[in-house]
This record gives sequence, structure tokens and C-alpha cells, in this order.
Amino acid sequence: MPAALSCFKAYDIRGRLGTDLDAAIARRIGRGFARALDAKKVVLGRDIRASSAELASAVADALIDEGVEVLDLGLAGTEEMYFAVSHFGADGGIEVTASHNPMDYNGMKMVRAGSAPLGSATGLDAVQALAEADDFGPARDGGRLCDISAEARAAYVARLMSFIDTDALRPLRIVVNAGNGAAGPTFDAIADALAARNAPLRFLRIHHEPDGSFPNGIPNPLLRENQPATAEAVRAADADMGIAFDGDFDRCFFFDETGRFVDGEYIVGLLAAAFLSREPGARIVHDPRVIWNTRDIVESAGGVPIQSRTGHAFLKAALREHDAVYGGEMSAHHYFRDFVFCDSGMIPWLLVAELMGRTGQPLSALVAERRAAFPSSGEINFTVENAAAIRDRVEAEFAPDAVGRDDMDGLSLDMGSWRFNLRSSNTEPLLRLNVEARGDRDLLDRQVARLSALIQAGA
Repeated sequence: MPAALSCFKAYDIRGRLGTDLDAAIARRIGRGFARALDAKKVVLGRDIRASSAELASAVADALIDEGVEVLDLGLAGTEEMYFAVSHFGADGGIEVTASHNPMDYNGMKMVRAGSAPLGSATGLDAVQALAEADDFGPARDGGRLCDISAEARAAYVARLMSFIDTDALRPLRIVVNAGNGAAGPTFDAIADALAARNAPLRFLRIHHEPDGSFPNGIPNPLLRENQPATAEAVRAADADMGIAFDGDFDRCFFFDETGRFVDGEYIVGLLAAAFLSREPGARIVHDPRVIWNTRDIVESAGGVPIQSRTGHAFLKAALREHDAVYGGEMSAHHYFRDFVFCDSGMIPWLLVAELMGRTGQPLSALVAERRAAFPSSGEINFTVENAAAIRDRVEAEFAPDAVGRDDMDGLSLDMGSWRFNLRSSNTEPLLRLNVEARGDRDLLDRQVARLSALIQAGA
């Protein structure tokens, strides 16, 4: 029986270099991808990690050996790959990236034709089986490598520009933290397009140059220890807003003009409102962890909120099934119907800048009322070895008094004036807790303390 490849996960490929993933394994994955999808044309991109160029080269060689025309993006974000697959009518796409994982990791994100997710039930299992068997035979004829980086980026930027009305923008000074990841060059192309339209936006760039050694740390702005660099730059520059990206920039994080980090669920609410002002009655997809603010905004604006399980494959499927205009997760993933039903880290900040222009309000004011109406805890992670037993203990404590229950993704209990979601990580020995309340921060803090004590007592 062929040896199993541990780098295959439910919806992507990731693993430790030299142990789970190397150039030889990447070649097998590339050939398996081409065979499983019967692909003739495949888009290939990569992030800035030191190992990504070698792995991408191995994938390209493998695809060529399968007779595939490889449309090479070079250094690009995952969303640029998503867009290019549909734009160029490719049979699939691969982005070599480990995003915000540790330095000694890398991986791949993959899609099928139409930029649809490639998961275990939709083709990834077949890729894995072929890669593990490693029985491909001699190379096929007809394969070639085509550099489409310039053409693809120009088309991608044009699509992004279609999301905003530059005439609605007002003068803003924006701090941009690319985290030394892949975002810098792409951001510059977007900034050039805005300048060509005389958009009154000025940018202060920090940690901008792509550098696979990540001299300023792994680009993951969701970690609190990574947030001060952007926050301090916003305050020092007296900027109107700060934005920060992860390694492959499919997530965008916001800081208001005071340097305060804006939790993701409030950005979901802002974007939902923006789309509903353009498309009344539209459907908006959200994840189940923190829901009250989003649902209140969507329903008040006449929209239809639709809950999906957490995770990009589930959000994208829900977006397609319901033809929803937008979907958002509190973890800073934002999905757009008119961006091939995929997530983008660049579209959100453009829309928020336009919203600030239209309302004349600073970002802090745009979210202040929502923070007060629906305070939330942010995601709190607990390292545990017995997640199921702890969840059972929490359920026994709170479920008898709950007025509503939802088991779509972990345990969600509505306690009337407050609500929580407790779910296990799919990849780590962690329990993830989110708590929200209706207009009562003190109540929120008390319940967070109560839940935390219960979880830690059983850890």
C-alpha cells in the first residue's frame, strides 16, 4: 500500500518542510492534480516564503510533464490565483503558500474550474490518491509554461476597481502593513490604479518589501503581539485608518484612527450594510461564532442573513447556493459574489474607505455604536487535551437555562441577553470561545470569566 502523505488536509495542503512536504512530494501533487482534474490549463502562483519558489517550480514541472499549459503568476496572492482561474478559463489553480503558519511550514491552496473550492469531497481525495500511488509513467507532450503575471494583475486590479466609486472617496491617510508578505507589489498596483483616477488617498507603507525571512515576524495581524506595529504607525502618522495583511493577503485587518484594532465581526457588519445599500433585499452569509451584530444590521436593512459553518469551503458553497452578494467571517475572511464567489483581502479596505467617504465619519465612529449595542469578547483560545469532556461540562452548566441552541459548528447557546459559541479547532488541541452580549459590557465580561474558569478547571 502506498505511503500516506500527511500534508493533505480537508481543504488544502500544508505541512512541515522536509517532513511532510518537499519538492519531490510537490511534483507528485502537481501530477496528481492534473490527472484528477483532467486539466489542460492550470494557474500557478506562490507567496514569498523562501521555500515557495522551489515548490512552485516543482509543481510547474510536474504539470508540464502532464501536458498542461501552466499560467504562471509568479509572486501573487491567493485571491489573484482565484481570479485568474475564472478570468482565463483555466481548469484549476494552485497557490503555493503557508500564509501565516510557522517558518518551517509551507502548503498549497487549490481550486477547480470556475474557482470552486477543491476539498476532500470535491476532488482533493483523488489528488491525494494519485500522489500517494506515484505511478504516472512517462511525461506527456504539449506542456508549457506561460508568464501571465502582468496581464493577470492588470485584469485583477480592474476587477477590484469595479467594486468602488472613486468619486465618493474623500482625502484619507492610510497606514498599510504588508507584513513583508506577498501583499506589497499587488497593493502598489492597486494604489497606482487609484492614483490614475485621482483618488485622494495617501498611503504610508510599513514592512512593505516582500521578504521570506519575515524580519518583522510571521505576518498574522490577528495575533495581539503583532498589532502594535500598525497601531503605533497610525498614531504616529495621525492617519485615518490602518490596514494589515497576512502572508498571502486573503485576510485584511483594520485599525481605526486611534490605533484601536477593529474586531472582524464589526467589519462584516459594515460591509453587509454597504452591499445592502446597493442591492436591497440581498442575501448575506455569516459564520456562526458571533452573529447578533451582523444579523441586526442585515435584517434592519431589509436583507436576508444566512448562517454557514465556519471555513472558506462552507462560506463559498453557501454564497453560490444562495447567490449571496457578500459573506464574512469574524476571522477577517470576506467573500464576494462578484469576485468569482471567493475571498479577497484587498476589496474590504477599498469598500471601507468608500464608506468613510460617503458618511464623512471616521472608522471609530462607524463601529462605536455597534460595539456598544453588541459587545463581544473576541476569540479566546484554550489549550486542552480533553475538548469533548470540557464541552460536555459547559453544556451541562448552561444548556438548561438557554433560550436557543445551535449545533451547526460547535456548541452555540443563546442565553437571552448574552450568547456564546464553543468549538474545537480542526487542527490543534484548542477550544475556541466567543461570547457576545446585548448592550451590556459588564455582563459580557462576567460571563467570559465564568466560562473561562469552567474551561480551565477541566483542562
